[in-house]
Amino acid sequence: MSPLDRRLFLRGSAAALTVGAAGGLGTAPAAAAVPGGFPAYKHVRTLLTPSELAYNPTGEIIFPCIRGVAGRIASPLGRYYLYYAPHDAPGGICLAYGDSLEGPFTEYPHNPIVRNDWSPHYKVSHVSSPHVMWNEDAKELWLYFHGENTTTRLARSKDGINFTYDKGVLSTAMMPAGTTETSYARVFRHDLPSHGARYVMVFMINNTTDHRDIGWGWSADGRTWTFSQTPLVRHDEVGAVNIGGPHLLYRNGSTYVVYNSNKENGGNLLITEVGNDFSRRDHLGVFYTSTASAPENGRAAAPSFGTDGGVPYMIYEAGERLSGVIAMARG
Repeated sequence: MSPLDRRLFLRGSAAALTVGAAGGLGTAPAAAAVPGGFPAYKHVRTLLTPSELAYNPTGEIIFPCIRGVAGRIASPLGRYYLYYAPHDAPGGICLAYGDSLEGPFTEYPHNPIVRNDWSPHYKVSHVSSPHVMWNEDAKELWLYFHGENTTTRLARSKDGINFTYDKGVLSTAMMPAGTTETSYARVFRHDLPSHGARYVMVFMINNTTDHRDIGWGWSADGRTWTFSQTPLVRHDEVGAVNIGGPHLLYRNGSTYVVYNSNKENGGNLLITEVGNDFSRRDHLGVFYTSTASAPENGRAAAPSFGTDGGVPYMIYEAGERLSGVIAMARG
């Protein structure tokens, strides 16, 4: 990985996305910086539309996670695996694959690769929100997903398609009384020496007042977790009713969390600098402004990031919740 890619994006999980130059991509033109000095992303195209997918039980898909797999697994279907899921019952963790972050992506013909009934481990109404992390220590792809919204689970795979169930890693019982949801989690390789941790999780937390915040936790091994009992980012601190879909980014020697706000508060992606030790709470404002035109229709959410040939990309939900598409923006 080049020093530029390391500064721009994620250590660990998203670092697996940086695979060198891709033919025809070139270098993105210079764009005005956004808070934190990140590039200004511009919507380019839609990558996945529910109506065009063979596995389409509910007419909606959410929460993309893009991962570079070339050189990490044997005989991959493409250089990139794009994970996503319907949310509503029965949900189902799905896969598409391609050779460029620009697309196109081909739907895996045997979706879903993880279902809502996985005997003897669980039987729930739905499973959704896949986040896949390349675990360098285990040389495996680790899938974090929810089902129900009260529980985040872990499954592991050598090939990114066939997963073995591991355990539940987060539930409302681990959070303060009144917590009703602990879901939409993403996990990153991140050292926190003061906590004896090598991994950090960020996720959406909901409570009985029906306001969604960003929670966080830390782990030495990615399996057994300790969770902060206070949110990492509170909705009222950033002028929103609900926030969610968090993702860590790195730049200029510091750590940031990017997350979506509800459409009533602009439907934009916001950014907060938390610092490498997660002690800062510098709310920097809008990271990405959604447009009123299709496909965003005033809402961008659940971003996943990667680079190819030094070009930064963002894969995200575009459109109103449960009626949108998976889109691509380029920095």
